[in-house]
Amino acid sequence: MEEHDLTIGQLAASAEVNVETVRYYQRRGLLSEPERPVGGIRRYASADLARLRYIRRAQSMGFSLDEIIGLLELKGGRACAETRTLTEHKLLEVRKRLSALRRLERELLRLVASCGQARAGACCPTLELLEHGESKPLRRSRSKKAASN
Repeated sequence: MEEHDLTIGQLAASAEVNVETVRYYQRRGLLSEPERPVGGIRRYASADLARLRYIRRAQSMGFSLDEIIGLLELKGGRACAETRTLTEHKLLEVRKRLSALRRLERELLRLVASCGQARAGACCPTLELLEHGESKPLRRSRSKKAASN
């Protein structure tokens, strides 16, 4: 029989989460809620701490709580194949986000350059983009234009 010796506060602190996070995971069915003894407080076991840490590691890898529920249910011989499929999908999502972040980086670099060349009193290209959804194209200065011709 496993000893239950952690309060919810101790459990949360050990897993580096908030007590409300533990309660939320319980409501979502990711973590069980121990029985409350008459006149006492609930106690959590080391297995609860291990499960909470599992959830946090899975989240740090980008898995959603719904995906984590699925991962927690995987057992047996097919578990690795199913986990590999889920992980491959997660990798594809990460690559898509990286691509989107690279596009955003290019746009921000363009805006920084545009702001650096904006004339005093002219509209700020970044604010123009935020306000109207478009910014004026980056214009090269006359000296750079003449040098390239």
